[in-house]
Parts: sequence; structure tokens; C-alpha cells
Amino acid sequence: MKYGWLIVLLFTTSLPAQKLADILITHGKIIDGSGNPWFYGDIAIKNGIIIDIGQLTDYTATTTIDATGLYIAPGFIDVHTHIEGDEVKNPLAANFIYDGVTTVITGNCGLSKVDTKAYLYFLDSLHLAVNSATLIGHNDIRKAVMGRANRPPTADELTQMEQLVTQAMQSGAVGLSTGLIYIPGTYASTAEITALAKVCAQYNGVYTTHMRYEGDSVLYAIQEALAIGKAANIPVEISHFKVSGQNNWGRSKETLALIQQARQEGIDVTIDQYPYTASSTSLSTLLPDWVQSDGEDSLRTRLQNPTIAAMVKKQMLASLQKRKLAHYSYAFVANYPPDTTLNGKNIEAINLLWHRKHTAISEAQTVIDLLLKSDAGMVFHGMSEEDINRIMQYPFNMFASDASIRILYAGIPHPRGYGTNARVLGKYVREQQIITLEEAIRRMTSLPAQKYHFTNRGLLRTGFAADIVVFNADTVSDLSTYQKPHQYSTGFQYILVNGAIALYNGKQTQLRNGKVLYGAGKKE
Repeated sequence: MKYGWLIVLLFTTSLPAQKLADILITHGKIIDGSGNPWFYGDIAIKNGIIIDIGQLTDYTATTTIDATGLYIAPGFIDVHTHIEGDEVKNPLAANFIYDGVTTVITGNCGLSKVDTKAYLYFLDSLHLAVNSATLIGHNDIRKAVMGRANRPPTADELTQMEQLVTQAMQSGAVGLSTGLIYIPGTYASTAEITALAKVCAQYNGVYTTHMRYEGDSVLYAIQEALAIGKAANIPVEISHFKVSGQNNWGRSKETLALIQQARQEGIDVTIDQYPYTASSTSLSTLLPDWVQSDGEDSLRTRLQNPTIAAMVKKQMLASLQKRKLAHYSYAFVANYPPDTTLNGKNIEAINLLWHRKHTAISEAQTVIDLLLKSDAGMVFHGMSEEDINRIMQYPFNMFASDASIRILYAGIPHPRGYGTNARVLGKYVREQQIITLEEAIRRMTSLPAQKYHFTNRGLLRTGFAADIVVFNADTVSDLSTYQKPHQYSTGFQYILVNGAIALYNGKQTQLRNGKVLYGAGKKE
């Protein structure tokens, strides 16, 4: 009898205790985001946190996801977005979720909400489906203090701008952004930007820039960005790194050489890229900078002056000739509010539609006439696939959409807002083998997390937030095109945001579990 109890006791204590998780992802190929090779394993999640990774045979879970044949990766971080204004329209952020994105950084290109504290409170209350962080935009700071004035700031005005940067960084901004191709950022000197970047650096922020030039003078623009980084002792992120204009094709060899040299000299500079040969910005960028100062009313008054309009058209034609083009066939309207029937048409076609002469100068007048009513969102075709590939192979290059939260079927926007990550994984990894799968995932996850100091994201590690993407590397594809952009990417099967399932078996749920991510300089 005594021995019988001993046998029962030994048998009972030899059973392993079952651990409980909220979600268990099993039998997947884990790409942890570090760039290391994938390995087979399981991931246990509890209370929004990864609690275990490995061969997890001793777990039970409320929800189990079978990832057999699929890859498990950290959620993608899109470092360059423009979500302001579209958050309420579509808080589910479906275009990002279907493309594997779990975190977005907005406030890019110098364009942001000036009151960062209020904006982040708004995002926190709204509960987007994705995590969000913001930069503080130089253009909007300058407008708040100086309007659209084409002049240097006074000492008092510069102090006011510095104070706005301080307030933003203390409220949780992750850095300072510039858009030096846009008014009024165009009018700012290197010294002005450096002064603001120095303030940002005090709060462990990043200087993110849409450079002054991306075409003929791109080398000067890169050198300016690097000089600001060096003088302010601040990490630099060069946005949507590219070489624009047909006459500049191939110059990525020169631009990348500058970045590589800067890193060798100790400047913390990285870049980001969207994997398309067309850019997207506003129609007004076709005009000379000088004509756009002092507000929209001033612009319209000037454009209606025959002498000024003639000067504008002369400069526009000179720029077109530099591109080695005879017509504005490369410039497509994405969204023109006064007349949406023009969406999807290029300027050459609109000019002919209006029964005007088939000449570049007539097309320049068509641009002016459009702008007299409203600016337009545009798609500009002007980059080479060779440069895209070369830039993509650079190891300190992230992938970013440069997109808003898309409103389904609104306008004819750039397809990058729907398909950036899927395009990289499908076209450039699987089909063309420009980079490896593990390397692409590193660029989408741990590299941006490291750059923007998201210390518990970007890697699959115990204790990290459970932002996770489960996808099929054999089928992941971007379906969005220039002609039919409103199509979600395919191949992503499950998306978790802070441990909540935002995409289940390829279909978005209604869960909105995104959090606001604050910069390192936030004051409590």
C-alpha cells in the first residue's frame, strides 16, 4: 500500500504543467527581424506581449493560429506616412493593415500638427488599428510663426520656432521633419533648420528630411542634410531617397556614395524608399518657388498677371527640357477636387481635352489654369528601375509608403499607399531576388525601430509588444496599380497589433488596438 501511493505520486509529479497564453502561433518559419535566417518555432502571447518563443509544446491558448507553411515576422513599421486628416475617415487604416503595417510615423515632409500634445491625445482617444507616432513639421512651425513669407526669420521668430519644437518634443514627437521642396520650407536657410535640429537633438530625436532637391541638384541637397546632421549632432533620415528626372537616371551611384561616405565619417544617416518609379506630390511643385510666397491669394494674383505668368511658363519649360521631355505626359492627376473627371489623366491629355494646342507652353498654361482653382494631388513618372534596384540593395535603407490612410475609391492615388511592402516581398524578393527575405524583413522592422527608438518593437523577442505579421512568401503580392490603385495587397494571413488580431485568415477584423508611441524626450 505504501509503495502504491509512491507510484501514484511519482506519476502525478512527472506531468508537465500547462502554461496558458492568450494566443499561440504554431509551426511557422520565424524571421525575427534581426536579419538572421528563419527557423521553425512557435510564439506565445499574453496581455499583448510576447511571452515565449521556441518549440512550445507545454502551452495552451484561448486562440491558436496554425502558421504551417507561413512566415512569422515582426509587424512592419512605415516610417514615412501622412495620415493627418484621414484618421477619422478610416480609423481601421485598412490599406496599411492589408500590407502588413502595424506602426506608422506621420508628420513627414515638414507637414504636421503644430500642437503635438493635442494631436497625440486625439490619436490616443481615437484608437487606430495601427500604432502611430509623429514628427513635428518645420513647414507648419514656420507658417505658424511667419506665414508663407519668403525671408529669413528674425531672432524673435527663430526663438518662437525653437520653442514650438521644444514643446513638440516634450509632448512626445519622435523628431523634426522638413519638406524643403514645399512652401514655406523652401525659403528656409540651412542655418535655420540646423538651429531647430539642435533643439530636437536635445530630446534624442531624429532629423527627417524631404530634401531641397531630388533631381539635378540632388548631391547638393544630400550634402545639406548631412551638414545639418553633423552640426546638430542628430541622426538623419533622408525620406523617399530617389533620383528624379529622366536626365538623372543612373545617378544613384553618386547619391549612395555620399551616404556611404558619411556613415564612414561617423554621421548616423539612413534612408527610406518606396519601390516605384513614380513619385506623388502636389501640382504646385511644377511652379517656381518665388511665385508661391505669401499665400494662395498672392499666388493667384501673380498667376493672373500676364507678365508674371509668362516668366513662370518660361521657367516651367526650362525644367521640362532638362527632363528631356516635349510634353507633360509624365504628370498625372491623382485628385483634383473641382473636377474629379480629370483624375487619372495626365496634363498633356487634359490640355488636348480642353482643345488647346499640342505644345508644352500650352500645357504649362493648363497647369496654371488648374492651379487658379485648386492645387491637385499628382503622380509624376520620372525614375528608373535601375536606380530603384540599386537603392534597394543599400543595407541602411528602409521601405516606406509616403501615403495617407486611403479612403477606398477616393481619387486615383499612387499605388504605394496600398502595396509598398507586398511589392517588395513579391517583386523584389521573390521574383527578382534583389534582396533576401530576411534582409527585407529587417528593413521593415528592426531598422526603423532602432532609428526611432521604439525599444520594444521591431523584433520577435520575449517581452516585446506582440506586433506580428504572418504571411505566405509564395503568394504575397501587391495588386494596386496606377490605373486601378484601390486594391488591397494579398498574402498576409494574420496581423496582430499589441496582441489583438487585426487580420484573421486574410480578412480584416474590426479591432482597433493601436497605441500612440511617444518619443524618448517626452515629459510626463
